[in-house]
Amino acid sequence: MTMMSQSLDHTLAANFAAKPVDRTLPLRMLTWLLIVSVIMLFAAFTSAYIVRRSEGNWQEFEFPAGLLWNTIVIALSSVAMQIAYFAAKKDKFGTLKFTLFLTFALGIVFLAGQWFVWEDLVANKIFFGGNNANPSGSFIYVLTGVHGFHLITGLVFLLIILLSTFKFKVHAKNMLSIELCTTYWHFLGGLWIYLYVFLTIFK
Repeated sequence: MTMMSQSLDHTLAANFAAKPVDRTLPLRMLTWLLIVSVIMLFAAFTSAYIVRRSEGNWQEFEFPAGLLWNTIVIALSSVAMQIAYFAAKKDKFGTLKFTLFLTFALGIVFLAGQWFVWEDLVANKIFFGGNNANPSGSFIYVLTGVHGFHLITGLVFLLIILLSTFKFKVHAKNMLSIELCTTYWHFLGGLWIYLYVFLTIFK
């Protein structure tokens, strides 16, 4: 029995040595859990939107043109983020820093554009709450506002990666942080495009 136990211990030790623990797995799982939770949140919001719209008392109005411009801006930021990822894989640090900064700047432009969209809504008497509010307008504020909040978290993540590039901590042999940031940023871009198409169809 002792001989068998020792043999089993040696076998397990050899297997662990041959297959080291992937320490990146928890971070990947956390990122995807965050993405799945956001998907579920917006699925609930858009489902509630459709149900409430079918109940009547629904004000139809033209969406501000800023929503389309924001869609273009966030799509361009996603392209810049992907270029940054490819630059990191090839250790092109100049391109990496520039495209990360460009992605960050476009994210700020997107948030500013969203503020102007809200100003246009108010100017057209589309309010979030109060006696003059209609559910249709309130949903627009909620959907765009919650997305904007998550975009801010993406900008914080992006800023951390950008600062890390100046310390040469992001390179071809250390891709995890920029890989997860790229995944999350593409998700936010895709989510916004989904919202824009959804609101265009069901306005």
